[in-house]
Amino acid sequence: MLYAGRFPGDEKSRLGVTVSKRVGIAVIRNRIKRRVREAYRLILRDMLKPGISLVVIARAGAGELTSEAIGGELVAAARVVAHRL
Repeated sequence: MLYAGRFPGDEKSRLGVTVSKRVGIAVIRNRIKRRVREAYRLILRDMLKPGISLVVIARAGAGELTSEAIGGELVAAARVVAHRL
């Protein structure tokens, strides 16, 4: 799940990632967070306008996805968000 928003006067883009304990053990949760941050760093940051803040909430099953799949899901969601903000 992806939420996005814009804060007035803030030109810096930000990313927040939450992963519930229902997703898996700590190793799995941390792996998901690393993969999401890496996708943001490599792909999403350049796609979005400055000042957009994103919050990613990982759901059950996210631990089974590869880095490429996570990146693809985030890019698809970010394209929708980028047009709305």
